[in-house]
Amino acid sequence: MKLTHLATESGKTGCPSLFATDRGTFVVQGWKVEDPDALAELERRGLPAHETCVEIPAALLAHFPAP
Repeated sequence: MKLTHLATESGKTGCPSLFATDRGTFVVQGWKVEDPDALAELERRGLPAHETCVEIPAALLAHFPAP
């Protein structure tokens, strides 16, 4: 998979960041969600064991390209 860096909201540290792939998808780098209550809620809503969630600032969403 080839990644193209689209944006970051952190300046020097590079996290969180947004990448486009050569497969028509996006990769989001953010802070791993480790809060037990949030994880329990995500599991109740169907988060599969083979997936994970990251937290990003709302400002990063402005960098997603329009469909």
